[in-house]
Amino acid sequence: MSTVTSPDQVAPRMTPKAMVGWGAVALVGAACWAVLALKRGENVSALWILFAALSSYAIAYRFYARFIAYRVLGVDNNRATPAERLQNGRDFDVTDRRVLFGHHFAAIAGAGPLVGPVLAAQMGYLPSTIWIIVGVIFAGAVQDMVVLFFSMRRNGKSLGQMIREEIGTVGGIAALIAVFSIMIILLAVLALVVVNALAASPWGVFSIGLTIPIALFMGFYLRFLRPGRVMEVTAIGVTLLVAAIMGGNWVGEMGLADVLTLTPNNLVFALVIYGFIASILPVWMLLAPRDYLSTFMKVGVIVLLAGALVIARPMLESPAVSHFALDGTGPVFAGKLFPFVFITIACGALSGFHALIASGTTPKMIGKESQVRMIGYGGMLMESFVAISALIAASVIDQGLYFSINSPGGATGGTPGAAAEFVRTLGFTITPDQLVAAAKSVHETTLISRTGGAPTLAFGISLVFTKAFGGGLAAFWYHFAIMFEALFILTAVDAGTRVGRFMLQDTIGNVWPKYADISWKPASWSASAIVVGAWGYFLYVGVNDPLGGIYQLFPLFGISNQLLAAIALALCVTLLFKHGKAKYVWVPGIALAWDLVITMTASWQKIFSGDPKIGFFQQRSVYSAAFDNGKLLKPAKTMDDMQQVITNATVDGVLAVLFAVLTLTVIAAAIPIWIKAAKLGGLPTTEVPAEPSHLVVAAEIFTTALEKQAIRDYEDYERKLAASHSVPL
Repeated sequence: MSTVTSPDQVAPRMTPKAMVGWGAVALVGAACWAVLALKRGENVSALWILFAALSSYAIAYRFYARFIAYRVLGVDNNRATPAERLQNGRDFDVTDRRVLFGHHFAAIAGAGPLVGPVLAAQMGYLPSTIWIIVGVIFAGAVQDMVVLFFSMRRNGKSLGQMIREEIGTVGGIAALIAVFSIMIILLAVLALVVVNALAASPWGVFSIGLTIPIALFMGFYLRFLRPGRVMEVTAIGVTLLVAAIMGGNWVGEMGLADVLTLTPNNLVFALVIYGFIASILPVWMLLAPRDYLSTFMKVGVIVLLAGALVIARPMLESPAVSHFALDGTGPVFAGKLFPFVFITIACGALSGFHALIASGTTPKMIGKESQVRMIGYGGMLMESFVAISALIAASVIDQGLYFSINSPGGATGGTPGAAAEFVRTLGFTITPDQLVAAAKSVHETTLISRTGGAPTLAFGISLVFTKAFGGGLAAFWYHFAIMFEALFILTAVDAGTRVGRFMLQDTIGNVWPKYADISWKPASWSASAIVVGAWGYFLYVGVNDPLGGIYQLFPLFGISNQLLAAIALALCVTLLFKHGKAKYVWVPGIALAWDLVITMTASWQKIFSGDPKIGFFQQRSVYSAAFDNGKLLKPAKTMDDMQQVITNATVDGVLAVLFAVLTLTVIAAAIPIWIKAAKLGGLPTTEVPAEPSHLVVAAEIFTTALEKQAIRDYEDYERKLAASHSVPL
């Protein structure tokens, strides 16, 4: 038996009615973009951004994603996926497309789409809006879907291993080192945002902690109690999740507040232990159901936010383009619009981290090749919408309050009076009483210098929800959003750790084949321990950094994440050349060219800039000179703090050099292959030979009538086959 394969059957040719409908969507999008581009010097409604994004996503998914899936990649539903061929119930496991979409989205949607747009809002709403929407359509979603497809065609091999096999030993070794080391930095920053959100927050710790036993229950429920009852277990899981969220408000009355009030360092160790356990348990037991459960909350909150925006219709307080974008003197982070807005907003537009997930757990669980469109391209569009929502939430906040929250303590002074004076020097006005009132409204002692993006986003969400649904609940919405952000990000940490384990096993397996067996416990356990130990170290350093972990690590996070995307896109270009599809190389090629321009420019500035706020080595020189003279530079309070800044700046600078060199090495190794493959019309690849598929499943979230009939026919066939085998001889 086989399922529908023709693109015309999966998505029939448009009727005149459909043409009118899509024409209307295009007109709405064009009108929204025109308003955003042309309005200057006056407040603009946030709805223009919202509908510009939604209309652009709809058109891109319907037309561009389908073109890539069926014309560029050539998905084939008659071909068995590795999940079907290698099913072992642990890592290779055919998973319901809805659960898998939830797992994949939860795994890729980490700190980037939440934190990056909030920080980039200091440059104005327009540059960020353009990059988030245009970037995801032509770069981010393309990378995710294409890498997922090629990994699936190679039994779910990791990104680094595919590069080693397809580009060669030199490029492969460089890629393996780059991918693994970059991934460690990415996981550390993701975990750092979780720590900042949950530190001293018993409500958040309570709610987040309960998602683990809830997910375990869901995993066993689907596996043994009620197999296939996805919607049933979903209802139970969501009900329990809501109860966990509401229960967090009463941890004090339950006598758990002191126990659940954790310090940042305690949270570091808790996350390391959790990451290890999550990466070694069978994927069906914890990872997939927890990510699926998390997705309901993630998508639910974002949809609720979109609805609240329509009801509240808030005005954007930030300008279209601020002067910080032009002079690079912003207090949130230093540097001009180009290239820093493109590395600050990473995951919402283009993210190399996604290539690790797309070549990690997801390709080992996908049931049909046609599902790469929904999961790969559609999942990234959903994340981009998260980034747009975060940008809007940050942009509707009063600019004086925005900069009071996001500027470092050394600049604001940490007190309402000093912060108000600092904001005045930036050209904005806010009184000390207003700062105190803002904190009091969400039951916080202070909002001043609550850097990292999470508090700003939570405050923006509380503003929108309060205006849309009525007053009196601002504090609830604020803490709910804080918990939502932590849950959002933590799912990327556990999935990323598992991918890191796969990657390390693949790498060591090149010299010790037995170690590459992901089912061999000594290898999987030891690899998991190495991965969590590595990112745990950088997490601990970030938590205890005198300059603030986000301020110090996020620029490196952005650069390394986009360099990783360049490596992934280089692989995509290489494989299209090798498969004889040179005419489609432009699909990932445009994204690769742009990504290299912005990342190499940013790397150059972070390495060689003479401004200590931008250049890592210049920062090291300034603090080293002061240290040698026995002087303290803010925000360091002790000489040990000074030494910590020097060490961290040195490590960051060395890593920036290493990542840039390794990326250029991969590109240099790939170019001769591109030339040779273009001349010969293709080259041999490591794609696994096709085997016929015996599964019949749907391609999208909603099952079409044609697919329903095919599934019924298949089920009848299975029943008849089972009955024939049960007839006694």
